[in-house]
Amino acid sequence: MENVADYKEIVDVIKTNGGDAFKRCFQCGLCDTVCPWNRVRSFSMRKIVRQATFGMTEIESEEIWLCTTCGRCPQKCPRDVRQIESGVALRRIATEYGVFPTPVKPIRTISASLIGEGNPLNEERKNRGKWAEGLSVNTFAEGMELLYFPGCYLSFDPRLKKVARATAEILNKAGVDYGILGSAENCCGESIRKTGDEELFKRLAKENIKTFIDNGVKKILVSSPHCYHTFKNEYPDFRVNFEIVHITQFLLDLIHAGRLKLRGEYNNKVTYHDPCYLGRHNGIYDQPRQVLAKVPGLQLIEMPDTLQDSLCCGGGGGRIWMETPKGERFSDLRLGQAMDVGAKVLATSCPYCISNLEDSKLTLDVVHDIEVKDITEIIQQVI
Repeated sequence: MENVADYKEIVDVIKTNGGDAFKRCFQCGLCDTVCPWNRVRSFSMRKIVRQATFGMTEIESEEIWLCTTCGRCPQKCPRDVRQIESGVALRRIATEYGVFPTPVKPIRTISASLIGEGNPLNEERKNRGKWAEGLSVNTFAEGMELLYFPGCYLSFDPRLKKVARATAEILNKAGVDYGILGSAENCCGESIRKTGDEELFKRLAKENIKTFIDNGVKKILVSSPHCYHTFKNEYPDFRVNFEIVHITQFLLDLIHAGRLKLRGEYNNKVTYHDPCYLGRHNGIYDQPRQVLAKVPGLQLIEMPDTLQDSLCCGGGGGRIWMETPKGERFSDLRLGQAMDVGAKVLATSCPYCISNLEDSKLTLDVVHDIEVKDITEIIQQVI
């Protein structure tokens, strides 16, 4: 297939976004040995790196869209090749030339929805705060303890609205002085950036930052690890710094401070799935487990491929919007691992993970064998 972008442009973009990282690769192949794709099909990050080094990568190839940015290969790479940054740079070239993953429609539709309504789900912006109806959730005002930022999926997706509502009920029970932005909230922009649309990411980020500053926001509580990562690690590039807290961190703080009492029992075998962007990308492994360990009656058991070696659900890198054929879904493998250790509940703390794992329950027809729960939904049952 003929290249759309020439060697010089590929090299220039990679230098801008990942330095000369690709040139450091000495083709050891560790990236391929840990990549979750190679558990379901053949895929070689090493090949993409080698081709990009010499400007031979075909940006029309579907291969450049497979990476979920899970972080496994950078974690193991002995030469700091920065596969994620450089891979996103290749996607940036592709989208600039109008090349998108097949089918094209989802990404273009999502971009239009993000521009028009501030979310990727083609939902009306005015309805963004409706998930909170009947819960005594206030609009954020300057001086409140924190802003709760549920994110797009918890605001609109029917399954994930339950997580937002569980979170609000917990915050109310603990007496937290918080508010939401409702229709003034925008997508954080993390996933669209990973698909290569840097300009749309910057637009969303600038709109969010202006809203935060105009409303006097200093501390932001998030449910999504993708929002956490973006606000904490990427928004500072715009010369702002907000205090960012993930809900699992905040729950543990509330329990330790005595503000949240766990009075009920949860007599279930539970296993915990580490989301890539909470664990590998941000080092948050202990707090979710410590919260679960505080729940009376809960028996916490571990799966294979956990902590730093956690198996990706398949939703990162913008792939939450792309179709993955049956038989190639990492979440299918993860659900199987959870059942193999005897868990009745697969707990996690990421909307993408919940979406993919719930889909796997349906495709594998194990609807009644195991429940997928966000940690907040478990805590909600025992307060």
